[in-house]
Order: sequence, then C-alpha cells, then structure tokens
Amino acid sequence: LNTVQLLPVFDNASVEEAKERQRGPVKADLRALPSDSPQQQRLIALTVANSPYNWGYDPWHYQAVEGSYCSSLASAEGSGRVHEFRAMIGALHALGLRVVLDQVFNHTASYGQNTKSVLDRIVPGYYHRLSPLGFTEQSTCCPNVATEHAMAQKLMVDSVLLWAREYKVDGFRFDLMGHHSRDNMLAVRAALDALTPEHDGVDGRAVTMYGEGWNFGEVADDARFVQARQGNLAGTGIGTFNDRLRDAVRGGGPFDHDPRAQGFGTGLFTASNEAAVNGDGYHQRDRLLRDTDLIQLGLTGNLRDYWLPSNARRLFVRGDELEYNGGPAGYAAEPDEVINYVDAHDNETLFDALTLKLPIETPMADRVRMNTLCLALATLGQGPVMWHAGTDILRSKSLDRNSYNSGDWFNFLDWTMTDNGFGAGLPPEDDNGPKWDFFRPFLAELALKPTPDDLAEAHAQALDLLRLRASTRLFRLASGHAVRTKVTFPVSDTAHQVPGVIVMRIDDRLGDPAQDEWANLIAVFNATPLPVRLPVPGLDGRHLLHPVQANGHDSVVKGTRVQGEWVRVPARTFAVLVRPW
Repeated sequence: LNTVQLLPVFDNASVEEAKERQRGPVKADLRALPSDSPQQQRLIALTVANSPYNWGYDPWHYQAVEGSYCSSLASAEGSGRVHEFRAMIGALHALGLRVVLDQVFNHTASYGQNTKSVLDRIVPGYYHRLSPLGFTEQSTCCPNVATEHAMAQKLMVDSVLLWAREYKVDGFRFDLMGHHSRDNMLAVRAALDALTPEHDGVDGRAVTMYGEGWNFGEVADDARFVQARQGNLAGTGIGTFNDRLRDAVRGGGPFDHDPRAQGFGTGLFTASNEAAVNGDGYHQRDRLLRDTDLIQLGLTGNLRDYWLPSNARRLFVRGDELEYNGGPAGYAAEPDEVINYVDAHDNETLFDALTLKLPIETPMADRVRMNTLCLALATLGQGPVMWHAGTDILRSKSLDRNSYNSGDWFNFLDWTMTDNGFGAGLPPEDDNGPKWDFFRPFLAELALKPTPDDLAEAHAQALDLLRLRASTRLFRLASGHAVRTKVTFPVSDTAHQVPGVIVMRIDDRLGDPAQDEWANLIAVFNATPLPVRLPVPGLDGRHLLHPVQANGHDSVVKGTRVQGEWVRVPARTFAVLVRPW
C-alpha cells in the first residue's frame, strides 16, 4: 500500500465552508432509530443545503483548494488553505505515501449566468459542450465541459501542472475520462513529462495518470472525437478502471434492478441465494464459467493479446475475443494500463455487496473470508490495484449505492474498528428508493452486522494479503511480454476445472527472471463453501505454502495440503504455494 487517492479537493460549489453555517442532523437522534428505518435519510435530506460534507464533485474553481477541509474558516481565508493543504501532502509523503488527486474536468457545477457559473460567464457557449439544437449537454450529470476545445484543454493542462508543481502531488485520477479526448490526455501527459526536478521541483514523468474510461453519452463510440476510453489508450501508459473483473467477482452490474445477482466471489452456482435474477442451475453454471474467464483475464492485467484457455468457449481465445457487455473484454497493451478493483466510492461497498448476494444464512466468519478472497482476486493480479478506504474493515454504507450527498452518516468510516456502519437506516430514497423492498430484510437482520472482533479479523487477513503482494515481483510483472511468458492457468478448460475455483501459475523460469527467491508460484482461489482437491500440472513436493500465509494470521489457510501434484485448499480460501529455485 503506497498511495492515497483523495476525492476532489478543489474548491467545490456545494459544501458550506463556514462551520457556523453548517447544518446536520443530531447524530444521537439518528442512532436512536431502527436499523431499517427511512427516518435517518429524511432527517439528512432536511439539512443537505448546508451540509458539512459531500464527495465534492461540483467543480467551481479548479485551481483553488476546497476550504471546508480546513481546520477553521479563518484558516481557509487567503493563503491559509494553501498552507494547510501543503502540510497535509507533506505529512502523507513523510508516511511513505504517494498522493493522487481526483480531477473533474468533464463537468461544472453550473452554467449560463448563474452565480456559481464561471466558464460560461467568461465566454458564453464556448466552454460547455452543446447539442445539435444548441442546448448544454448534461450526460455526465451536470453541464458537460467541451474539453475538445483548445482553451478548455488548456484549463485541464494548466490546472494539472499547478497541482503537480505547487503542491507536489504524485498522480491524477480523471473522473469520467471517457468524456475527454485521447488528445486531451496525451496533452496532459506531455505537459507533465516536461516537468523536471531542476526547473519545477518535480519529475513529471513519475506522475501517475488514470481514470474512468466509461463509454456513454453524446460522445459515445468516438462520435465527436477519439475518446480517452477503454480500448483507445493502449500504449499510452494511462490507466483505466477494470469493470470486467469487478463485475465478475461481485456479480451483476451497478445498475441492476435486483441487487442480488451473484458472481464468482459471491456464491454464484456454488452457494445460490435462490433469487430469481440468478436463473436456474444451468444458467448459473454458464455465467460462472464466463465470470471465471473474465477474472483470469483480469489477473493478467486485462491484456488484449493474452491467449487464455476459456472455460466458457472451450478453446484458447485472445483477451480481446472474450466478450463483455457487447464489446471486447481485453483491451490493455501493458498491465499498468488497467486498475483492478472490486469496490470504490461509487456503488455498494464490497461488504454491502456480499450482504445482498450471499445466502442470508452465511455465517459472519465466512463473510469475512469472502471479503478477503474478493480482494485477493484483484490484489494478486498484474498491474495496479485500488482498495476502497475501509474495505479491509468491512466498511458498509448501509447498502447505499450512491452516497455522494448522503453526508457523513452513511459515509461513516470508523478507524477504531468498532462499527462498520451497517444498519444506519434505509439509504437515501433518491438513488435507492426502488430497492428499499430488497434492503429492508437485510437491514433488519442484526446478525448481519459484524462485531469489533469481526472487523479485527478482516483487517488482519487483509494485511496478510498486502504482505503477499509486496513479497514478490511475480505479482507485479513489469510488461505485457513478461505476463504472457510467465502467467498461465493450467487447470482452466480441463477435466479438472472446478466451478468456483481458479488456479494461476506464475513461472519465473520462463523468460528473464523477475526475482531470485521463487522459481514459480501457484495461487489457488477457492470461492466455494467446500474444500477442494485437484491436480495442478507442475505442482510437486517442493511447493510450500507461502511464508506470509504459513506464518500469518489466518489459521484456516494453514490447512492447505500438497501431495505430489495434488493440492487441497480449504473452503472460501486462497492459497499461494511457492517453489524455491
């Protein structure tokens, strides 16, 4: 864990900066209400206009620091907010952490002659993208910025350079990056690359760039320009988030009517929740095979030219021949062009997704194990990985799928590991109302709220997972060529493939060695509720459980056994076996 990605910290138009004018419901009143009550969100809605917190996606001044995060209104005046923000960046750097800022150049909070409109009041009709009828496009959520126009691109470039030069941040995450052009992003990349330690105090080539490469709206399918979207950025070093692996692990998608659709990591076929949305056993097995393929491809860094033995297709296919939502699943040229993740600030947290999708009778100890296994499916793959803050301590937003404006009641994050936030009431009706009937029985079930001991267990398991990834370069191969050479799935599409199980082998004896400790490693992910025993080609008596797991916190994984080329892995467990040179 070496980087912190912050939600927007530029000056936004919707959060009240003056503490004395901020309004919020009395927390004691909210705590007194039932865990499945609609009253909490109603009380929050009454104070949203003067709320002390939201995510900050209402851009007002792109090059100024947001004042509501300052220690006081006085300190937010003038240079005070600059000083405090720089001090925070310096403190994070002192902890050994890089800092990435969220940039939201795709829209503004307002337009026209409104009081919080800036760009349209400078040059009316220029900075915002217009429809053929002359209306301002709002497919992002709000007035879209026409960054394909020269001066709008200049605003992007100048703003990014300011944050890099003056605040020494280490990277940028671009919100709805698919609404920008590929040329926009290459211009930003070129400007950053020109920064030098001697002249600017920062090596711009070391500054990270990635974003949301989603494809929708009036710009979809390159309608107005070549977008900075998934599939268009291969070879640029600019990353995009991997929704393929995310959806295959969790099940379903972020816009499902019924949130109980299961995936590889939430019991599809192997522990059915009996929801009609999952279909019959035949349908579930077919979906599980497709999800397995998508996860295996994600473990390679979602490479477009990786040849994968497909369980669903029953033949070897290239990554870009696998299908995802009507398009190619694989699209990256190098593993650093994809960010693997299983939850983020958008949509339900991983814990909440597991709550909705696992059979309701699943014991909490097993929910903790599945939380860690889902994280492992992203973390032990090639390329960068993102964890949502609090995912290691079972963070819940009480099933809220969009907590942008839900205040700090539903966005609650308890670093004391006492309360994970589940059962804070029905989430806000605006975004969640149609799903309240699904949510009520879960929120009313007190056994679904983890105890402090459960949070501590999840945290300890997650720390061992981080230690595993950091222990060897084999989980962080530097190029697509190395991945194609060393990474295989030896059981996939064979008679020994078990539904709900993935076996990955990384063999450092092939190609140039990446490290000098292990000749190869074999990772087995068993997402099923039963122990699994299967043969793995290349496994032998010299393979041992990785020292991090053999000496780690989790006692269950220590029950992994190797007998010749056969391995036995406990239920709902991932095990990494290593062979010395």
